[in-house]
Amino acid sequence: MTKRLSRFFFKRMHPAVYQGRNRQRPYFEGWYFKLISASPGAAWAVIPGLYRDSDPRLDQAFVMVFDGRSNEVTYHPYDIAAFAAARDTFHVRIGPNLFAADFLTLNLPNLHGHLSFSDLSPWPVSWRAPGIMGWYAWFPMECYHGVVSMDHRLSGRLTNGQESIDFSGGRGYIEKDWGRNFPQTWIWLQANLFAQPGVSLTASIARIPFYGRVFPGFIIGLQIGPRLYRFATYLGSTLERVTINGRQVEIVVRQDQYELRISAEQGRTALLPAPTPGRGMVPRVHESVSALVRVTLNNGSGSPIFSGESTSAGMEIEGDTSILLAG
Repeated sequence: MTKRLSRFFFKRMHPAVYQGRNRQRPYFEGWYFKLISASPGAAWAVIPGLYRDSDPRLDQAFVMVFDGRSNEVTYHPYDIAAFAAARDTFHVRIGPNLFAADFLTLNLPNLHGHLSFSDLSPWPVSWRAPGIMGWYAWFPMECYHGVVSMDHRLSGRLTNGQESIDFSGGRGYIEKDWGRNFPQTWIWLQANLFAQPGVSLTASIARIPFYGRVFPGFIIGLQIGPRLYRFATYLGSTLERVTINGRQVEIVVRQDQYELRISAEQGRTALLPAPTPGRGMVPRVHESVSALVRVTLNNGSGSPIFSGESTSAGMEIEGDTSILLAG
């Protein structure tokens, strides 16, 4: 096996690590850290990454911060040379800021501090399904997706201006995306502030181009304690209903004897910059970290296995979603 092929297999089997070495332009890669404090009020998203545009003059690394309380997004650009990543593990530096699966350290103009993460719940990886994308991860795609941890504990503080925010005892979530372009349209949900500890939901439905055809693909995971219930196109799951009414989304999926019902209402949104070929990073993604998500998981006889709701949920509805609607 050549070194190049060996490296390809290693990266696919370790989706959390930096995937971007020797990739053609345009190329983006970013990690999404969701941070929720134990006491009500603080829900943050911290997004480090880089974008190599089709025009090299627009190349940049960045750290993006979304404060759910103020609904403000701050974007901190860095020269692309300020980005560095370990080869065989998830460890990224962007200027004076550090990011890994078990911690982050921020040294931004008005935000600094260190948070540690423990009891991580990574999405399972196998040769058949190297992460949340399943066997699709082995094929050329415009955008890849990975989940580093469905749910974990936080400890530490961040200082925002004159305010010190204690995240100890709070909950966290980490995912990432990488590839050539964002999908043209998608629905994305993430929630892990349920009354029952150890419950986390991630759900994505998107327009997927694949070898000349286009279809609405979906990947949904519901973690309940040690068990992960998976619903996905590549598993043969059925997308029975997707409806959108303004800021409200209803989703019903089925896999074998399980039925999952999701009801979500988007909170206030803010514009997050996203890679845009030929234009660099442009504010165009409407995201909320104050959505309300209700989930019911039923067994084959229709009896509920789990039912609950989460506040401080992440939610995006982007593009012409008509291709995604079902039922």
